[in-house]
Amino acid sequence: MTKKFIGTGVALVTPFDEKLNVDFQGLQKLLDHIADSKVRYLVVHGTTGEAATTTPEEKKTILSFVHAHNTNNLPIVCGIGGNNTHEVINTIKNTPFQGIDAVLSASPYYNKPSQEGIYQHYKAIAEACPVPILLYNIPSRTGTNMAAATTLRLSKHPNIIGIKEASGDLLQCMEIVKRKHSDFLIISGDDMLTLPMIAIGAVGVISTVANGFPRTVNHVVDLALQGDDAAARPHVWALLPIDRLIGQAGNPVGTKQLLAALGICKNHVRLPLVTAPASLAQKIQAAVLQGDIE
Repeated sequence: MTKKFIGTGVALVTPFDEKLNVDFQGLQKLLDHIADSKVRYLVVHGTTGEAATTTPEEKKTILSFVHAHNTNNLPIVCGIGGNNTHEVINTIKNTPFQGIDAVLSASPYYNKPSQEGIYQHYKAIAEACPVPILLYNIPSRTGTNMAAATTLRLSKHPNIIGIKEASGDLLQCMEIVKRKHSDFLIISGDDMLTLPMIAIGAVGVISTVANGFPRTVNHVVDLALQGDDAAARPHVWALLPIDRLIGQAGNPVGTKQLLAALGICKNHVRLPLVTAPASLAQKIQAAVLQGDIE
């Protein structure tokens, strides 16, 4: 099971049309764009997919569409999380898991639970879920860091197979790698930290920028996993200006602006998100035209 998630996963955006309905034509173009890049798996309904503002019915329809148009039969990870443990479990119970290989679940936000609260939250979810769980630590969004000790404690649960680590704390990641069992996966949640994270023991990335440049991100990860950091670095340097630009607008606003510049889908987002300012959109467009990235 865990081998499915070694390499590059793409955190898919959810394209919207001018009326902010799901744009399935845009989603089809995105899936086609990714299809020949040799990425290893797809992530649906994450932060990048604007899961906070898509309805339960939309989520089912989007997931069904991705499953039906998954031409390479890639593993699919579905984001299911929240800060109400009971509600998350109910969502799991009402989710059709056919075609879903794992669930990515972010640490509870807003409540700011203790480390024991975080542990008990994930333990309850893992025991209710029919597919394996990937933890997701992203303190910049949740307001609480999941400590290495909590991650290691959760890693002992038979239905928790790994963590998407987006704390930006390499020392914390090293502590997890040092003490974890061999089958527990550490996955980078930050594109530009993927190379150093693989160097200390991560197995890949769940990538945002791979929506636009799946081949380059996948190439970086493959080279890094082969231990050839020197060959990977020039590709990272090529991605760096784009990553900085899309980061200025936040995710997925900047990512959708990148995809609009590439002609893949529109840049529409749902409130409370708003589209990137015109000045930044122009810079992203210029970077795409000037760059030589696949």
